[in-house]
Amino acid sequence: MSDTELVSTEPATGAFLWRGACGNVDAEVTQARASWPAWAAQPLSYRAEALRRFANVVRARGEDFADLIARETGKPLWEARGEVEAVMAKVDVSISAFAERTGQRRLDAQMGSRLALRHKPHGVLAVVAPYNLPADIPNGHIVPALLAGNAVVFKPSEKTPATGAFLVDCYRAAGIPEGCVRLLIGGRETGQALSEHPLIDGLLFTGSARTGLALNRRFAEHPEKILALEMGGNNPILVWDTPDLYTAAVLVVQSAFLGAGQRCTAARRLIVDQRLADPLLEQVNALIDRMIIDVPHADPAPFMGPMIDNDAADRLTERFLNLSGKGGRPIRYLERPVEGRPFVTPALVDMTEASERPDAEFFGPLLQVIRAESFEAAVAEANNTRYGLCATLVSQDPRRYDAFWANIRAGVINWNRPTTGTSPKAPFGGLGWSGNHRPGAFYAADYCAYPVASSEAEQARASIGVGLRDG
Repeated sequence: MSDTELVSTEPATGAFLWRGACGNVDAEVTQARASWPAWAAQPLSYRAEALRRFANVVRARGEDFADLIARETGKPLWEARGEVEAVMAKVDVSISAFAERTGQRRLDAQMGSRLALRHKPHGVLAVVAPYNLPADIPNGHIVPALLAGNAVVFKPSEKTPATGAFLVDCYRAAGIPEGCVRLLIGGRETGQALSEHPLIDGLLFTGSARTGLALNRRFAEHPEKILALEMGGNNPILVWDTPDLYTAAVLVVQSAFLGAGQRCTAARRLIVDQRLADPLLEQVNALIDRMIIDVPHADPAPFMGPMIDNDAADRLTERFLNLSGKGGRPIRYLERPVEGRPFVTPALVDMTEASERPDAEFFGPLLQVIRAESFEAAVAEANNTRYGLCATLVSQDPRRYDAFWANIRAGVINWNRPTTGTSPKAPFGGLGWSGNHRPGAFYAADYCAYPVASSEAEQARASIGVGLRDG
């Protein structure tokens, strides 16, 4: 990356993929600001129809889109195809959510008047997205923002700019005005400048807790602007009271290693009944032994590909060594099977006797194991984090799940399902360092428009009954 352009390469091969000029923050925001009023003035039905056309454009270009996502992120082609499906599905979900969460209401009021509730768009919203789901995550902000009548300035991750450019081209091919979806190519400094621009009305951010905390401090001086944060998690999967250890192992593997562990919902900690730990880990290890780790288009299809780049793989290697230095006992070592490329193998570290358990989101296929003596101790350990995004319980006892649900601190709580199993038809967000109580997915409509209450009467009627002298 230079000061004037971004170059994207394939993490699996190192091959050149895409090159694009870096954008100008002020020019993009100014263009969006100028284009927004006309878009906001269109009827909701007009904007909904435009977004349905967008879904059709994505459907027509779906295989090319999936191929690009797979090449730019390194994820398997089957996983990239699933991401494209999610992009299309977001339109209908958002239309339903807008009707449910921000619909119009009218109520009778005093003196023949009425009370009306409507929602208005904020104006220009900045969207800053990560590399792990480079189409699905920003689209999850952009579609509801456009539907509500906002204009958007979208900055994709500097690691996946080609996917961001393809996504924006699909909006434009659907007839959404160019000024209403602006693509801003650039690095971290560009994202910071966008967040500080005086002409944005809000920022919709998905990324690291460190960046999210900095944004929260920055926006504290701007209460007039909306800020929606989704910052990942140190997510637990708790295994208790289950005779089917193979299925439990499948859920652990899906939770921890899907997408090479590069999902905000990925399990970072396996907390397990100490009586089940060894036989469960034997099953997990057996699944890892069978796991295909390969390039995105390999045949047979891989379970996971490489991490996004060598820097990310190097950081994960350092964190694995750091856990060992804190008293963690490696069960399965993290390895780099392809020299010069960011492929890594899933790693397991037993942290039960460690002197310190870092409360951090290790973004990759690295799972910490903690053996618990009681269910109460297991739940307490699951809550031993500043984050609060996702948590899963694997158990055959409904009473255990009732206790787990009542006591765990997380925005997504699953039972006998992987931590990565979330639905766009439900709200998605977390507590603590995982978010600022602005859940996305079905609830994204809440932060894309604000409610306006109006007391209305067709004729002016007013009188003062007290406090006046006789006239």
